[in-house]
Order: sequence, then C-alpha cells, then structure tokens
Amino acid sequence: MNEWQEWLHYLKHMDLDQIQRTLESYSQLGPLPGLLLPLLESFLPFLPLIVIVAANANIYGLGFGFLFSWIGAAAGALCVFWISRKLGRRFKGWVMRRFPKSERFFTWVEHRGFTPLFLLACFPFTPSIIITVVSGISNVPFKTFMLATLLGKAVMIFSISLISFDIGNLIDEPWRIFVTITAVLVMWFGGKKLESRYQVN
Repeated sequence: MNEWQEWLHYLKHMDLDQIQRTLESYSQLGPLPGLLLPLLESFLPFLPLIVIVAANANIYGLGFGFLFSWIGAAAGALCVFWISRKLGRRFKGWVMRRFPKSERFFTWVEHRGFTPLFLLACFPFTPSIIITVVSGISNVPFKTFMLATLLGKAVMIFSISLISFDIGNLIDEPWRIFVTITAVLVMWFGGKKLESRYQVN
C-alpha cells in the first residue's frame, strides 16, 4: 500500500522533464506509453494532462504526439462515460437530492447537449472527470457526448501540442497561436453542423 501511495505521489508531482524521461525509458514499447498516460489521466485527474501532452509532442513529434495523446484521452473519457452510464444512473436521484443545485447543471447539459460539452472539453483546466461522470448519469445521448468529446479533446490537445512543441521557437513562430485559435472556431462550427445533420442532440 505504501509503495502504491508513493507511486501515485510521484505521478502527481512529475514535471515535463520527468515525464519525458519516463516515456523515453519505455521507448521499446513504441507508442503504448504515450497512449496509456493520457488514458490513465481520465481515471486519475490529478495527473498533469498538459505536461503529458507536451511530453508526447516533444518525444513523438507534433503529429504522432498529438495523435497518441488524443486517442488516449478520448478513449479514457469514453470509458469513464460508459462506466458511469452502466453503474451510475441509480445515483442521479441521490446526487440531485444531496446537491439540489445540481439539477440546473443536469438540465443545462441535457438540453444544450453538444455546445457545453464541446466547450468544456476544449479547456484543459475543467474538471473533466466530473463532466464525464455527470454526462454518463444524465440523459445526454452517447453520440452527442462522443462527438463533443472527440472534437473538444482534439482542439485542446492540438493547441497544447502546437504551443509546447519546440517551445523555444514559439516567439519566432506566432502563427502557431493563430492556428490554435482558428482550430477552436473550426471545430466548434463543424461540430454544430454535424450535430444538426445527424440530430445527435
């Protein structure tokens, strides 16, 4: 038990250099460490997702680093959603009785669907596990959650990867910031179009 607690404490306080060294030490496993760390963060939200994404971008390159981080984070979120939907629906009533104000949040997520979930997934500092669990025990359709999560996580992870990749040259390449802002707008409008077309909300 003490070793497990020490390992969790170590993970919680890892910085960029430590995560990069850890990933590089398992380089013989290929992309697996780069996929598993962001997936693990979905279940252990105290892990530094921004640092993990930045490490992936600098180890595997911008393209593969983004891809591995996105697949891992999205897969983890979908797993948490599925577990919450299968096991947590019975707790919705208890949550609403215990926290009466939570009813407004459930109503907001269920009625607005794609937009709040997408926007919340875009920002790395939102409590993603809480949003995912609430979505799972609510009446949000799985397709709506999946679409919002895939696109929102893509925006967030691409933005972090683009800015943190070879960060020493960021000042000389301000176009990266412009591309990041453009990606957010394109994903949002594209998601709304898909939501309307397939009526996933």
